[in-house]
Amino acid sequence: MSDLDRHAALLVVDMQEGFRDPSWGPRNNPDAELRIALLLQAWRDAGAPVIHVHHHSSSPTGCFRPGTPGCEPLAGTAPRTGEALYHKRANSAFIGTGLEADLRRQGIGSLVVVGLTTNHCISTTVRMAGNLGFATHVVADATATFDRAGASGRMRRAEDVHDAALGDLQGEFAEVVDSAGIARALAAAVASAAASAAASAVTGGGGRRRR
Repeated sequence: MSDLDRHAALLVVDMQEGFRDPSWGPRNNPDAELRIALLLQAWRDAGAPVIHVHHHSSSPTGCFRPGTPGCEPLAGTAPRTGEALYHKRANSAFIGTGLEADLRRQGIGSLVVVGLTTNHCISTTVRMAGNLGFATHVVADATATFDRAGASGRMRRAEDVHDAALGDLQGEFAEVVDSAGIARALAAAVASAAASAAASAVTGGGGRRRR
């Protein structure tokens, strides 16, 4: 896995109660919520940026209608005070939000994307992030999806849909990683930044040791 920027943002997409609706059908990766919660804790402990994106349904029958329980965050993934929260009505977190402008303004050039669902809002967001020039990682075991019919009408298992979506992203738009690896990369980036800061303090930032 490539090195991670110390200031890479964790982008948490559509972790909302509406995905508990049984109409979605069978889902893969039942531990995704746990993986996301662990990554949230790692990012918070590191003081690295955490960004949340929630979907607002346009349809009157949508699962994520504002003001309904389905729009609420899933347990363990709710935004905390000081963490940015964007509301979207399209698949991409960049459409109709100020996300790109805010990332540019804050000097954030790297994203680690987690959430639901792999083949829809995760895929669309990751594709746009890559096209916009952000160094993007998508965390395979911190994303998930549901059984879905293909164009031929043949029903595909959630795990197959998930794997195909990640395969299309790998190398072209993002680097596909796992949660343990990206957590280690963040820890290494934090340690490297701390070591550089300590070395700079010893030398006074000018390359010569203080007397």
